[in-house]
Amino acid sequence: MGDGGMLANLVTTAPSIRVMGMHRDGAVISHADFIKRTTAWFHFFRKQAGQNWALYHEDAFECAAALYGAWHAGKVIYLPGDTQPGTLAALGSLVDGMAGNIPGHAGELPEACAESADFQPLDPQQTRLFVFTSGSTGTPKSIEKTLAHLICEVETLERFWGSMLGDACVYATVSHQHFYGLIYGLLWPLSAGRVFFSHRLLYSENIAATLQNGPAVLISSPAHLKRLPQGGAEPRMYVRGVFSAGGELPLYAADIVRRYLGRSPIEIFGSSEMGSIFWRNLEKEFPTWTAIPGVSWKIEGDVLHVRSPFLANDDWRITEDRAAERDGHVELLGRADRIVKIEEQRVSLIDIERHLCKHDLVAEARVVVVNRARDVLAAVVVPTEAGFSILRNGGRGALSQKLKAYLAEVQTAVVFPRLWRFVDVMPHNTQGKTSDALLRTLFQPERPVAHWSVRRKDHAELHLEVAEDLVVFDGHFPSVSILPGVAQLDWAVHFSRHAFAVLPPFCGIQMLKFQKVIMPGTRLTLSLRHVRDARYVEFTYTSAQGTHASGRLLFRQIDA
Repeated sequence: MGDGGMLANLVTTAPSIRVMGMHRDGAVISHADFIKRTTAWFHFFRKQAGQNWALYHEDAFECAAALYGAWHAGKVIYLPGDTQPGTLAALGSLVDGMAGNIPGHAGELPEACAESADFQPLDPQQTRLFVFTSGSTGTPKSIEKTLAHLICEVETLERFWGSMLGDACVYATVSHQHFYGLIYGLLWPLSAGRVFFSHRLLYSENIAATLQNGPAVLISSPAHLKRLPQGGAEPRMYVRGVFSAGGELPLYAADIVRRYLGRSPIEIFGSSEMGSIFWRNLEKEFPTWTAIPGVSWKIEGDVLHVRSPFLANDDWRITEDRAAERDGHVELLGRADRIVKIEEQRVSLIDIERHLCKHDLVAEARVVVVNRARDVLAAVVVPTEAGFSILRNGGRGALSQKLKAYLAEVQTAVVFPRLWRFVDVMPHNTQGKTSDALLRTLFQPERPVAHWSVRRKDHAELHLEVAEDLVVFDGHFPSVSILPGVAQLDWAVHFSRHAFAVLPPFCGIQMLKFQKVIMPGTRLTLSLRHVRDARYVEFTYTSAQGTHASGRLLFRQIDA
């Protein structure tokens, strides 16, 4: 591990520090600005009781300054992945206080500080941070990192890819509150003196314009890269590198990145606990993985073992991943915990997913176990355009029957997915990861999956298949299943917010009409028109039977 490294000296007067900047609200923030803000956070944390503090901040510059201010004040920082009530409740037993953009702690933001501070280099072994696993298959758990671990990893990345990045500005679609975003999108550019963008790129439509401001590197995930625009302005001449992590990047998405950004994405395999383990360049079909410099691996049985300089000791770690050796490289075969028993038969969820993805109607597939009186398999599928055509014309049953017939070639009927959901994109968290928990929510839905046909500034149209297993049918009209009016209003408000970005609070309804009942199996079209000046959204539900409901949703700021 490094004996100090740039990260330990960021706010000292060490002559080796390069001036770095951060784009923030159109301005470039200098290293001197960073020191000023870090000083303010240092004095804030020095006045606080307790050593362990939770920190959450959407702004990467502010988060970096707060992190270093806390470290220099002798605090141990916990970085939660979000600020959901359950997350904060779990943190409560671990920390002495919370700071940043955390509900109920909005006051924990220091004002500009006139005081100075005599910063000394941080002790890499004693300076600590806790990050959390993504919780892809269970409850997130905390992982301790020392500054020495972080230094080692970012210095390795810079030696390996630094010449490729050069003076490019670093942009991220993933959150620095998660380990991948923290390392690649914040600490690596900080250490290298490379300019980085302070705000996440949340919307695919903004990527093109943003990446045309000069030499650029994009730190992203499959969830975002799969949704890059097809056509329009292409920033390919500016992009020097694209990194992807958080899940396997489908080959069709790699093709989109190559066409749109002009670079084959570099895919990273790793974990919050072990850091970066393998990388591969998706220039060819089904490439194998290569170890990150300094990382060793071996395979015993079919289970991957890893030894890494980014860990606390030099011991071999047993992963939960199955693997095989291919000409000195690694082929990953999926997680060991993704082999399940269904009706006493061992089933590989990875194998079902990969077989589904070979079909020309399927762009992406995930399979999970859902308990419905007994354990059954449930498939979530992103169709190709040909698949969506069948979905529009024949409905969910038509497409699922075709895929079941295809699976019959390799699977016995007893282990077919019994439940199917077809979505435009896989659900994902702020890290860009699709967790089993998120997938299971699709099979206990309050709302149907939206298939958007129009999404413009002031007009949107989407198609909804009203399935009989929606939660909103439970307990309503026991003699016959009818979609309640309150559910129709809830859906209209929910999809309005998705269609038209940030709306003021919902505050009322006008001109509401319910004209025809909606039964399970109905295929609805929901039309939305945003009248910005008047601050309302007009909605209309229609189907082959005619108009079912319409009205006007009021979105207005309510004075206190």
